[in-house]
Amino acid sequence: MSINKNFATLLSLVTSKAAVASFKYIGKKDKNGADKAAVDVMRNELNNLDIDGEIVIGEGELDEAPMLYVGEKVGSGNGISLDIAVDPVEGTNFVANNLPGGMSILSVAKKGDLFNAPETYMDKIAYGSDIPKDCLDLDYSVKKNINNLADFKRVKTSELSVCILDRPRHKKIIEELKKLKVSIKYISDGDVSGALFVSNKKYLVDLFMGIGGGPEGVLAASALDAFNCKFQGRFLFSDDATKNRARKMGIKDFNKKYSLNEIVKGESIFCSTGITNSDIVKGVKFLNNMYETETLVTHKNNSINIVKNKIANT
Repeated sequence: MSINKNFATLLSLVTSKAAVASFKYIGKKDKNGADKAAVDVMRNELNNLDIDGEIVIGEGELDEAPMLYVGEKVGSGNGISLDIAVDPVEGTNFVANNLPGGMSILSVAKKGDLFNAPETYMDKIAYGSDIPKDCLDLDYSVKKNINNLADFKRVKTSELSVCILDRPRHKKIIEELKKLKVSIKYISDGDVSGALFVSNKKYLVDLFMGIGGGPEGVLAASALDAFNCKFQGRFLFSDDATKNRARKMGIKDFNKKYSLNEIVKGESIFCSTGITNSDIVKGVKFLNNMYETETLVTHKNNSINIVKNKIANT
């Protein structure tokens, strides 16, 4: 088995079945149950594939997550060796409360090609393929980034839109954006999908920025790679324990700024199946005793597709 279009279709079934498992918990105020259902199914489906896979982004480390933990081996043990990043339910609160934005996500790349990110925060910035790489930078101030972007697009700053997680930690960034009269698209969770908004002008987002999960940064980079978008991330380490875990993963420079091609090397496949409706993909539907799913599938140097699958009700 190799990384190709047929394999991408198989992976879309993995996230589709995980999404269906979580869908059964929609609106039941049980985010842990929704997550566990998706984890169990995703693990089982990955183990049914003829691959030699290792989870490099997962539900946590072995002592935190009994399934799909970082370092867990999945697949038959034969076939192509792969690094696998998973987020069985991005937006567990969305699913638990029947709100838009719940997704089941995974990304795969050949062994050694996907960054092994520690479970810590990451400062991120993402922007579209049409914007020069040196136009925006994590090391620039908010004001400089916004003014550079406005100059490049030849618009007023008030005509720009920025997507950011609605968190107290972003208070200063949000205040600066308001001073510049930038339109702000707030998201309460789901910063993988938030970053994806820069991939297409139809989402009306010029820039994604702010602090979110490091593992989610790797997944976002994998998705954006196929769109030729730009991404930068810098891990934020709050204590020595987190730094020690990072050292074990091969991270030596704790202040390093990573570009997209340092996070995802070579080709990768990204799949995101909607659990609840979102701007990216539609949620699971139950019709005629069948579950219907919609999955965004991106394959670097190959294709970007919306794949629809039907899963039997069992």
